[in-house]
Amino acid sequence: MSNIFDPRRWKPAPLLPRKDPRDGALVFVVAVLCFLACLTAIGGLAADRAARGWTGQLTGSATVVVRAIGGETPDTAAGRAAEALSGVKGVTEARALEKARAEALLEPWLGREALLDDLPIPRLVTVDLDPKAPATAVALDKALKAAGVDATVDDHSLWIADIERAAGIARWAALGVFLLIASAAAAAIGFATRAAMAAHRETIEVLHLSGAQANFVVKLFQSRFARVAAVAGLFGAAGAASIGALARLAGGGQGLTPVLPVAWLDLLAVAPTPFLAALVAAVAARVAARGLIGEMA
Repeated sequence: MSNIFDPRRWKPAPLLPRKDPRDGALVFVVAVLCFLACLTAIGGLAADRAARGWTGQLTGSATVVVRAIGGETPDTAAGRAAEALSGVKGVTEARALEKARAEALLEPWLGREALLDDLPIPRLVTVDLDPKAPATAVALDKALKAAGVDATVDDHSLWIADIERAAGIARWAALGVFLLIASAAAAAIGFATRAAMAAHRETIEVLHLSGAQANFVVKLFQSRFARVAAVAGLFGAAGAASIGALARLAGGGQGLTPVLPVAWLDLLAVAPTPFLAALVAAVAARVAARGLIGEMA
């Protein structure tokens, strides 16, 4: 019996219980929200990488549509155009596409039946540009006119602008979704804080009567819900990283698909999630606790 009352074995009980039956539901809700936020971040990074890749490919190339004039055959006109463009500064290579390849490009738009042999299909010349100092569309057009070739130069500037605009929309959309999810997590934690404080109202009143400062009570709930949110954030981040890894493995070298290339580096974006979840929870719990203490006073 003496061991029971031994001061060296006695430890004070925590003011708040270490576990609460309602913590499981809160962990689940916050974990799901963190999971969705992490997937949004990974998807946003992959979409941005895809847009930058497409922009880089379009910036480094140009397409020239060549039309035969006079008694010249389309293949001859395309060959002269490729030869004229090869000498332009800023052009690394110019290749004239065969009729079969030109028809293959038009087939999705016109259909196989519409590609008649007597249809005057223009020839295409693909131009690879120097990435450091690419030739401009004006320079390419000038070289074609000097060679007497009837052609139209497409430097893909219209497509590049569309891709950059779409990438910007995707980035802002991902940020908006992330902030919306973070706000939902903060609201859930704030509600849980108020519920927990209401359940421990008697404890809080005793602490007040004992002379405890409001900051002391607030920190109790703040640290408690920060720990809960950190655990939930860890679960959510691990789940999102697992999905991202599966997408990366399923897609081989280019990620899930070339349209959404997930990289291994993208998975590191979920690393700060437990810390961010704990920070959001701490702020939400602090605001809720101060508001409820103010109502009690």
